[in-house]
Amino acid sequence: MVRITGTWQQEAWDANRLPPVERVRPGLWSIPVPIPHNPLRYVLVYALELTTGGVALVDAGWDTDEAFDALGRGLEEAGGSLSDVAAVLVTHIHPDHYGLAGRVRDVSGAWIGLHPDDAVLLEGRYGDTDRLLADMTRLLTDSGVPEDKLPDLAFSSMVIKTMVTMAPPDVLLEDGAPVSLPGWDLRTVWTPGHSPGHVCFYSDARRLLLSGDHVLPRITPNISVHTQQFPDPLGDYLASLEKVRSLVADEVLPGHEYRFSGLADRVDAIAAHHQVRLDEIEAVVRDHPGATAWEITERLHWSRPFGELEPFMQRQANGETLAHCVVLVGSGRLRAVEGSPEMPRRFFTALH
Repeated sequence: MVRITGTWQQEAWDANRLPPVERVRPGLWSIPVPIPHNPLRYVLVYALELTTGGVALVDAGWDTDEAFDALGRGLEEAGGSLSDVAAVLVTHIHPDHYGLAGRVRDVSGAWIGLHPDDAVLLEGRYGDTDRLLADMTRLLTDSGVPEDKLPDLAFSSMVIKTMVTMAPPDVLLEDGAPVSLPGWDLRTVWTPGHSPGHVCFYSDARRLLLSGDHVLPRITPNISVHTQQFPDPLGDYLASLEKVRSLVADEVLPGHEYRFSGLADRVDAIAAHHQVRLDEIEAVVRDHPGATAWEITERLHWSRPFGELEPFMQRQANGETLAHCVVLVGSGRLRAVEGSPEMPRRFFTALH
């Protein structure tokens, strides 16, 4: 059974306000860092007190002055300061988790840790993005996105570059390896899906899982086909869910919303959600044989009408549809048909 343990966090979420800085347990603090103009509102940064003095952070927040100030105030409320940060463990390279890591390192001299499969993407995502834009345009064209929508969708993530201080990691966080933090027994658990190098951190002694975006209490992370993703991100994600399901965790500390217990039940619920989505997509293709990913996406149920979503959210929705189609093709439930050079689109038909 899933039970909310971060009750103050949930109350703040329901009231549409920032939750308080909170001492989760001895030596461990939760610090909400605001995300500008985003329905997620904030990322939960965790500060771990070290027995040698100072703190380690799990994630950091967007690179904005508001976020930087909020992180600093949160550390002060916990009895420290930004200059005390000895390490920043980044669960994945999305800006709300990675964006401030470089700025924190500049202030404190902290080392930054990141999984190698995310580390290799940094320059292409936040540095020279010409290839990324070209590849994304091809992917969206192949998905059947109308020509008049292509520029808005292809360029929709470029504003994110301004929310990140590029910071190559000092330490590569390998799967299964312990993290060198005095007083802590954290182990890296590689959980690809939301990003290729997404990781969680598990403490056996404290029976805690810091889950990043991998397992969230109420919503599910975006799992999309992307030009910087592995070929089967949803398949990877479902396998990663099973990987953490058996961990003995009294509490899960996610990157968003609120803390909870009942890891196995939450994993089962997320996996069931994706099975429902797979069935829904197969049904749409049966009713509309030869549909493109974009045409399928327009016919699916979303939290808001698809046409009301902003371009970046439409792009993410299309990527999610593609990720499910990859699984359906791999399991023999759908067949992908390539278009012609004159009509470079991929169409899907049901096999049974």
